[in-house]
Amino acid sequence: MAIVNVNGAQVHYEKTGSGPALVLVHGTGSAGAALNWGQTTPRFTPDHTVIAPDLSGTDATVDDGAPLTAEGLAAQVIAVIEDAADGPVDLLGFSMGSTVAATVTAQRPDLVRRLVLVAGWAHTDKDTYLRSLFTLWQDLGASNNPAAFGRAVAMTGFSRGFLNSIGPEAFETLVSNIPPTAGTLRHVDYDLRVDIRPMLPRIETPTLVIAGTQDITVPIEHCRALHAAIAGSSYAEVDAGHVMFFEQEDAFVKLVTDFIESPTTAGD
Repeated sequence: MAIVNVNGAQVHYEKTGSGPALVLVHGTGSAGAALNWGQTTPRFTPDHTVIAPDLSGTDATVDDGAPLTAEGLAAQVIAVIEDAADGPVDLLGFSMGSTVAATVTAQRPDLVRRLVLVAGWAHTDKDTYLRSLFTLWQDLGASNNPAAFGRAVAMTGFSRGFLNSIGPEAFETLVSNIPPTAGTLRHVDYDLRVDIRPMLPRIETPTLVIAGTQDITVPIEHCRALHAAIAGSSYAEVDAGHVMFFEQEDAFVKLVTDFIESPTTAGD
């Protein structure tokens, strides 16, 4: 376990594997990197040094509890990169983490060799569906009914076909993965307020945007909008729900690996 101090926050990160550095930025949820990347990290570590920070709002990182911002979370990732890596890294952000990874790249292009944005979006305010979904999560989180919160998040996090394939018992395990802790609800509050549109035109780093065709947490149109807003970016789709690296791990790992290991990257 390693810790860096950033603006009063004690930010935890894990570093495993060997080879060029790949930084994985997690999405919403106080379990942080361990929940998002615990299953997938071993697929990358034979050829990459995987660095996985836990941002403010996770159980592992301690801060002052203030409302989260893209710039503040980006500062945490920047500090981890500077502490853990010897040079520019490949940076991958999932969902909430995609807004952070994009902000890091816009602010510090010298630290990012290639950028991958997975199931991401740029802003919430103009999308009634997205705003209502995150508000529902807030309401359920405040209702003292953790099972209802977890059930709602799990139902939108995965495709119907995947949920039916794993069966009721495995689904109930998913329900308990994201409890409505104070940290998780800080992430949801951030999700409701985030707007990184001013950052996107500043990104010149080779970028791959990956969307889930069955994503009902962040509908696919948001990934297409990210792709359109980042000049020269590449775009790919995985036939899966929001947490595509659980549903279609092989396809996800191949897309990421092919992109970060390719000698050149051409936009679509």
